Amino acid sequence: MDNVTRKIADYAASARYDDLGADSVHAAVQRLIDSLGCAIGAHDCEPAQVGRRLAGGQSPGKYAGHVLCFGDRLPAEAATFINSAMIRNFDFNDRYPGGHPSDCLGALLALAGAMQADGKSFLAAMIVVYEIFARLSDATTLSRRGWDQGYAIGIAPAGGVSNLLNLSADATAHAVGIAATSNLPLRVTRSGELTPWKNVATAYAARNGMFAALLAAEGMSGPGSAFAGRNGLWEKVTGPFELAPLPNDGGVYLTPRVQLKYWPIETNGQAAVWAALELRSKVDPMKVEAIDVFASRFTWFEIGSEPEKWDPQTRETADHSLPYIFARALVDGPIRVSSFADEAVRDPALRPLMQKIKVIPDDTIEALLPQKTSMRVAAAMNDGTLHTVEIVNPLGHPDNPMRDAHIEEKFLALAEPVLGQRSRTALQRWWRVQEATDVGALIQLLDLGPAAA
Repeated sequence: MDNVTRKIADYAASARYDDLGADSVHAAVQRLIDSLGCAIGAHDCEPAQVGRRLAGGQSPGKYAGHVLCFGDRLPAEAATFINSAMIRNFDFNDRYPGGHPSDCLGALLALAGAMQADGKSFLAAMIVVYEIFARLSDATTLSRRGWDQGYAIGIAPAGGVSNLLNLSADATAHAVGIAATSNLPLRVTRSGELTPWKNVATAYAARNGMFAALLAAEGMSGPGSAFAGRNGLWEKVTGPFELAPLPNDGGVYLTPRVQLKYWPIETNGQAAVWAALELRSKVDPMKVEAIDVFASRFTWFEIGSEPEKWDPQTRETADHSLPYIFARALVDGPIRVSSFADEAVRDPALRPLMQKIKVIPDDTIEALLPQKTSMRVAAAMNDGTLHTVEIVNPLGHPDNPMRDAHIEEKFLALAEPVLGQRSRTALQRWWRVQEATDVGALIQLLDLGPAAA
């Protein structure tokens, strides 16, 4: 067995709540509540409904899964896909460089909603997911190599589910091996005109991670050298890397470094909204001659380098379009989920302003990474004046974190239109999830009831 597989498996099999510090527990609860809000707000999204239609009527089998909001009991892997599709749909959930660890939570919520799991066990498994995801993302740098984020999102829930099921280190290693050899997705998912698959690809990966863990739980053996072995990841894709020490080996907890989103858009666009709002307080958008947005090279590549970003036709393209995000905020003010309704995305009145926006990769901004995330805007006006704005570490950045009050505000804005007053009761209970004797009861607080079926 290679060393990477062994390190991941040993950590996932041994992690327990009593090992956790207060900071990592609080960070996990924050991100859990944030993810639940995202899921509730998007409960009726088409990808989740596709998953429900596909799995409708299936027997849950040995490992049942609970579908958020609807209460369906389905095979755990099907429930994982549906739950993660909800969490991811608005692109509003948390993010760590390389992807969105909360995309994995659909697996743990599916399983915990259908089995007896206490809050401490759930949080331990959740942090296993986050810590594995962060280290794999840092070590492999797959997104920077042109591969998609689903690789770590396949492996991390395999470890987290194994922890929740109390699998041995050997069985967990088999789950990791299965997930690591079977899921290396292409980043074409996030290129050009984006489709709903942009928000579903990681739900598919999380589903595969769940399935890998369940196979291992039933005795399936997986490759032991998925990383360092012949024809493994090192040889074919990344080259050798050293996995940073996990918490059981003296490593620091990275869960608190996972960024939360204040705006429902791609992470690199968070600064663009703040910059547009500040500029909006200074200028009349109709009198703008040209806007230069200076950003990191990855921001330019992700959301400001393709022609489709200047004429988005889908919400998925628009929330990954710096010109759209900036122009919409400059004209309308704060970005909301409704900013990406079809009529808003395709609004011809916004196109002239978008065409005035140029996105420029900037070496000075690049040099600040990863300690600082920065964006600089220069707006030339019709009367010849120039207005500049600079944003550093926007709200949600690990060094400018969202507070509990921000998370509550976000949760209620997403949940109250769906659950009504019950959302406040649920919020209070979830803040104390570590005290719960059965997480399933908390998950059921989020169910809409028969009328939503």
